[in-house]
Amino acid sequence: MPTIPLYQVDAFTSAVFSGNPAAVCPLEEWLPDETLRKIAQENNLSETAFFTRSDDGSYHLRWFTPTVEVKLCGHATLATAYTLFELLGHKGDKITFTGLSGDLHITKNAQGYTMNFPVWEREKADVPDIISRALGKAPREFYFGYDAIAVYDDPQDIRAMKPDFKLLAEFSDIRGVLTTAPGDKDYDFISRAFFPQIGLEEDPVTGSAHCILTPYWAERLDKTRFKAHQASARGGDLFLELKGDRVDITGTAALYMKGEIYV
Repeated sequence: MPTIPLYQVDAFTSAVFSGNPAAVCPLEEWLPDETLRKIAQENNLSETAFFTRSDDGSYHLRWFTPTVEVKLCGHATLATAYTLFELLGHKGDKITFTGLSGDLHITKNAQGYTMNFPVWEREKADVPDIISRALGKAPREFYFGYDAIAVYDDPQDIRAMKPDFKLLAEFSDIRGVLTTAPGDKDYDFISRAFFPQIGLEEDPVTGSAHCILTPYWAERLDKTRFKAHQASARGGDLFLELKGDRVDITGTAALYMKGEIYV
């Protein structure tokens, strides 16, 4: 019976049981999309990453939630880079992934793994009433983009938030809603990420969300380097640097499990 290797990696953390878990599946060749969706559903993690190696030494990378394919996932990209560097013997300190968001360049360094991602645009808007009701408190600012952003003044508003996910899922024109506020402790800003629109109530640590959060905070704080924290129950830290229309997202990862999938 054919098998597929499976690695489960906790991303944006240096220890298991924190950060954001992702499944990573190396493939010799692409399987039918329906098979990929079923594997992701069976894994039942926020993301499963599948990749194949290209003739030029790069890797073609795709990301699936338990319900849909997405165009970019930060923590599963980090988990895949960790798997290639630390477990599958990738040579050198750089990896290029190709996917729905173009070329993604990953560098291994002393701080961890740095992912160079595109910046996502945003547009300020009036706060929709459904957002205030779903999040339990009206934000001070609201932005539309690939993800929506709800901005608050107090980090405790973010940490204590208990969204009405059924109501939030009705706000369906975007991937999900990011809530953010100035940081406490040693952080420049904190956030949480809610995606009931794609079958995921809360994502523990969302690298791709910082493609839109980083330029917002760069303008607001007039700086380009940040230490950010995603304040989910598992939690995770990200080191960020805005570079024009790109953002460097750096984190670490830890192996939780490896095995085989029988298909």
